[in-house]
Amino acid sequence: MLTTNARRARQVAAWAGVACIALLITACNSSSSANPIDVPATPAVTVTPAVTATPAVTATPAVTATPAVTATPTGTSTFLAQSQDLNRALLYRPACRSGCQLSGDGTATLDKMTWRTWSATEAVGTGTYELDACNPDCAAGPIYPVATVVTLSHPVKVCSPSGTRWVWTRASFTFPHGLPKALRGGNGPNNPWVFDSLVAAARQSCAR
Repeated sequence: MLTTNARRARQVAAWAGVACIALLITACNSSSSANPIDVPATPAVTVTPAVTATPAVTATPAVTATPAVTATPTGTSTFLAQSQDLNRALLYRPACRSGCQLSGDGTATLDKMTWRTWSATEAVGTGTYELDACNPDCAAGPIYPVATVVTLSHPVKVCSPSGTRWVWTRASFTFPHGLPKALRGGNGPNNPWVFDSLVAAARQSCAR
């Protein structure tokens, strides 16, 4: 009888121990749920956007204007090339008492000139323009003296061992009393007259 009771007492004690352990586990779980351990939050990393470098602005170099061969410095003397020939003496404000040939073949000549203006860029004078009508040909054609006002302009630079010179390359004419019939229409003189051969020779002289 005592043995049976002792066994029951041991069983009761064992079950009581199991119950106690269960209660402890439940209490521990509840405590963990109610008071969780705070885990420090990892601070967010702020990404600074990369700074894009502004490309350097390249300055455009100033364009240097190429001086025109017809631009004459102020104060420089400009000359008339006889017969448009740079190998002949250059004339400055000539009176042309013996005639100043404008053409290489002698068919156009200035005579008895008076210059009211002769600057570095323009010359204006009055006098007589002797023109060959070239009829039937220039060798046998009559010469007509015509009253004229001539304007010389468009100087170009000439380079030579003796120095730099400037010469007129264009002549414009007005005829106060008109032209004789033989020199009208298609037989009239060039007006304005550009000395193309002289321009070419002047440029060639400075290109050497």
